[in-house]
Order: sequence, then structure tokens, then C-alpha cells
Amino acid sequence: MRSILILLSLLLTIAFASASFPYQCGPYSCQYGQVCRIDNGVCNCIPINDCHEVSLSTKVIGTWVDGSRGNKRFTQYDITITNNLNTNIKQIYIATDYTLRLRDHSNTSIWNVNLLPNGILTLPSYQPSINAHASFTFGFILEGTQPANLDVLSVSF
Repeated sequence: MRSILILLSLLLTIAFASASFPYQCGPYSCQYGQVCRIDNGVCNCIPINDCHEVSLSTKVIGTWVDGSRGNKRFTQYDITITNNLNTNIKQIYIATDYTLRLRDHSNTSIWNVNLLPNGILTLPSYQPSINAHASFTFGFILEGTQPANLDVLSVSF
């Protein structure tokens, strides 16, 4: 069973590396607007609005103008992933798009989350899961005041 989970995780990582839709969810192909839901190794594509197991909330921490950067405006955000389940979330993949305009265009403007080369966000190695009814917060600093578009691509529990 463990080898199947490892294989599924590897396949999901490869699928997300292409950063295109549809993407693989076990034997299925999830379309844009769907979440790959993996419950004990069983994969299903469900509409994003039907994914109540996990929620993302965005909080503005502060906004400022940096004169040393040509009077550009920057905004710091905290993103909280909340696990609404009675079981631990083992992995989550969060999609981003062009709105994730990091201040330094590098990992120095994002913390407590892994940013993959294709723009997908995952839990960091020191936070391998999110406990039942718990939450985990990560943050970033963006150029401008428009929040980043974030969507759950896949959740495994």
C-alpha cells in the first residue's frame, strides 16, 4: 500500500510539473475547476466548490511603497490552509498563476511553503501534513495590491 501511495505521489508530481490541464489524478484526468481528491489512495476528480475538506484564506498583513524600488507598492499576505477533516491531510498542491508576482522574483519573498518551478505550491519538508481540524500558514510579499489567485489542485488524506 505504501508503494502505491509513493507511486501516486510521484505521478501527481510529474503531472503537476506540466502545469497544464487536464492533469492526472490516478486513473482520471481532472479538468480546470476540479480538485484531485485522494482518500486512502483512491483518486477522484471533484468540482472545486465541492471540496470542503480543505479551505484557503487570505489575510493582508501590510502594504507599503518602497522608494528604493522606484516607488513600487508591495503587499504582504498570509495564506492559511485549514483542514476541515477528522483525519490528517498528507499532501496538498496549490495552483498559482500570473498574479503570484513575488517582490524579488525569488524564494526570498515566500516562506513556509515550497514553490515548485511550475508555480505549484506544496507543503515544506518540515511540515509533512496538516493535522485534523488544524491549519497551517504560509506567506509571501507581492508586487502591487492584487492578491494572488490560489486554487487547490490536489489534496491527499
